[in-house]
Amino acid sequence: PPGDTAGCTFCHTSPEERCSTCHQRHQFNPAVARKSEQCKTCHWGKDHRDWEAYDISIHGTVYQVNKWDPTQFDMSKKLADADYVGPTCQYCHMRGGHHNVQRLSTVYTSMGMSNADRGAPLWKEKRDTWVSVCDDCHSPRFARENLQAMDEACKDAGLKYTETFKVAENPMLDGMGEPMPKDLAPDWSGQHIWSLKIGAYHEGDKYGGKKGESGEFRMSNCSDIERVCFESVGYWMTYIFKGMAHGSWNDATYCDGSFGMDRWLVKAKAASEQARRFTALEKKASINWVPSEFWRKGDYLDQLSGMKIVKEFPGKTIFDLCPEPGWLDTH
Repeated sequence: PPGDTAGCTFCHTSPEERCSTCHQRHQFNPAVARKSEQCKTCHWGKDHRDWEAYDISIHGTVYQVNKWDPTQFDMSKKLADADYVGPTCQYCHMRGGHHNVQRLSTVYTSMGMSNADRGAPLWKEKRDTWVSVCDDCHSPRFARENLQAMDEACKDAGLKYTETFKVAENPMLDGMGEPMPKDLAPDWSGQHIWSLKIGAYHEGDKYGGKKGESGEFRMSNCSDIERVCFESVGYWMTYIFKGMAHGSWNDATYCDGSFGMDRWLVKAKAASEQARRFTALEKKASINWVPSEFWRKGDYLDQLSGMKIVKEFPGKTIFDLCPEPGWLDTH
């Protein structure tokens, strides 16, 4: 519903292609666009914690303490001529004043949520570029050591992420997940697929959907254990990556980073065990549990795109309605 997605569409629509998003329409002052706060409007929040990670890092602290002093941060100079006492967002991500922010962005994908071999040749150029930015102020060895520390933190997070999903998957495969995809209102695309069936990772009818079809993370109208999995990877795993990438190590650990993943893994295990205990008791008492009707329909669910598709285009999904591949990316 529009009320739920206002914060998403504010950033993920035309502002992505407008100069005035960063340069401010009523000022269009390059000095303003060079300040870290300019990135804050969009680049913050639970699932892309860039601003928070930078702000409470040692770099962010240096910036906040000294930003009023033009001898420390002279924002009147072009980025190519900048000689700051500490890095701003723009200094690292738009090094030299270029506008392709992703070129000097991360050495990771999916905001750190992808389990991948960071040492693979695919990543070498980006990793070397990363080090070349850091060695403006630090030694290349220091930069590579911090990059390795981030690798290790993300590797640990990946292990917890994989285990959390397995813990959620096993009861679902054994018919103990509550509610099941068939008992739910359709997801946003009009499908009844287990929300954690992500692309090629889960094939077969037992996960719902046909071969190649993918589920979508549900934030509502899903079992508690699925929501726990979503938060574990979508929130806490990105805290770890963003914290380590920006030098905010406390954010990556006890500020809901790795400690948050620990807590959510325990929650997933507890929910899985409870489901098995309930199933055993119901079987012993000859109880045939049927999910309540509110999982299938409700005033809130009627506002979702999936319900609209099911009602107006029976047998179709949002993907069937797209006139061409990639249409959803721009509409």
